[in-house]
Amino acid sequence: MTASDLSADRAAFAATPEMLPRDPRARLAALFDPGTLELLPDHGEERSGAVAGVGLVHGAGAVAFASDPRVQGGAMGTAGCAAIVAAYNEAVSRGVPIVGLWHSGGARLAEGVASLHAVGTVFAAMTAASGRVPQISVVLGPAAGGAAYGPALTDIVILSGQGRIFVTGPDVVRSVTGEDVDMERLGGPEPHSRRSGVVHVVTETDAAALGRARELAAMLSDQGKIAEDAEYRDLSGILPDSARRAYDVHLLTARLLDEPGVELHPRWAPNIVTILGRLAGRTVGVVASNPMRLGGCLDAASAEKAARFVRMCDAFGVPLVVLVDVPGYLPGVGQEWDGVVRRGAKLLHAFAEASVPRVTLVTRKAYGGAYIAMNSRSLGATRVFAWPGAEVAVMGAVAAVRILHRRTLASVPPEDLHEAETQLAAEHEATAGGLQRALDLGVIDAIIDPAQTRQELAQVIAEAPQLKGHHANIPL
Repeated sequence: MTASDLSADRAAFAATPEMLPRDPRARLAALFDPGTLELLPDHGEERSGAVAGVGLVHGAGAVAFASDPRVQGGAMGTAGCAAIVAAYNEAVSRGVPIVGLWHSGGARLAEGVASLHAVGTVFAAMTAASGRVPQISVVLGPAAGGAAYGPALTDIVILSGQGRIFVTGPDVVRSVTGEDVDMERLGGPEPHSRRSGVVHVVTETDAAALGRARELAAMLSDQGKIAEDAEYRDLSGILPDSARRAYDVHLLTARLLDEPGVELHPRWAPNIVTILGRLAGRTVGVVASNPMRLGGCLDAASAEKAARFVRMCDAFGVPLVVLVDVPGYLPGVGQEWDGVVRRGAKLLHAFAEASVPRVTLVTRKAYGGAYIAMNSRSLGATRVFAWPGAEVAVMGAVAAVRILHRRTLASVPPEDLHEAETQLAAEHEATAGGLQRALDLGVIDAIIDPAQTRQELAQVIAEAPQLKGHHANIPL
């Protein structure tokens, strides 16, 4: 998929009417390249509630299924679930992505336990396919009950402006808890993109949601190779002159990647940025701390977000680029009670387990446990680079001497305190190490010029063995 193909694709979807037809065949046809949809057998029942087919997405093979909201609100019965399971079997046998278009009220009441069992077989098929083929869900209408857990089991969830995801609807919530809530506030774009983390991408229209699904499926199925004649881009001047000033890491990722790519979970835990994009023509996953949010600190939610992304990229052989400007983990009672230790351990495990090429760049600072967690040498990073002037330490030098020399500093007159701290900090850096010590130990491979960053990162990825993990992608 070239940049011109992507631009044309986005333009075509932008021109599509806001609401696509509710006919699942029309929705599948809109997902695939024109004229390539071939329907799979419907198991002999026209009103099964689900339709599945195969086709091409940007010229690459894919499988998809769609709920039929015209039949019992898309409720999942035995025949419809069998169609979805057949679609999963087809995708796994072909080794291609599968896209689910969801608009369903859950299990069919009239079928009773038979429908519950059938929905369970869908969950089993999704779990069996996890880590083997990319799974993308596009929620185009209400997805309730079993139809809520279906998308949640997949790798990426895209929510259209009309999409809603909830286990129990507003009427049940009102009758059981007394809470007065509508479908949008209960399971719409705002709660799931900002608060719950269920949804990775939100779009205003159905057409835009399908466009994003096409873009992601293409990046995961046709990952490309590093181009030798990749465009030169100087990344100098992006960071502020003062190390104390915050900046938006999107300014850096936009220059680093060929195109902006697709950011996953942009509103949930925004202190970590996760993007699927292309670097010199090769699909990569970017994990970047964002100093504009919480000063770039890691916290419980961002560690969990990054861990899931790392595991997904590893499962599908997507190399990782990790941009580090992190002062540590966010302190506080709330963080400890929210499980920062347990959830932070997920990120350590994800990086340490990963097999894909993964290169780290320290742009300004990497302190403490967050230094380790952000794909450090100790966790098996392929290469670790730093920009000139970057800091690698247990904590900032001034903060360190305030602890190590607190008795000495307590006796210093207030007017001389700043000078004393500065002198002790310089001595601490000389004795404890820092960037030069990290180079001597080999935990930093090289200091690179911002002007050469794209080439250096691309070269590491091109020369590394193109391995992938052998594990499922459990929804952490």
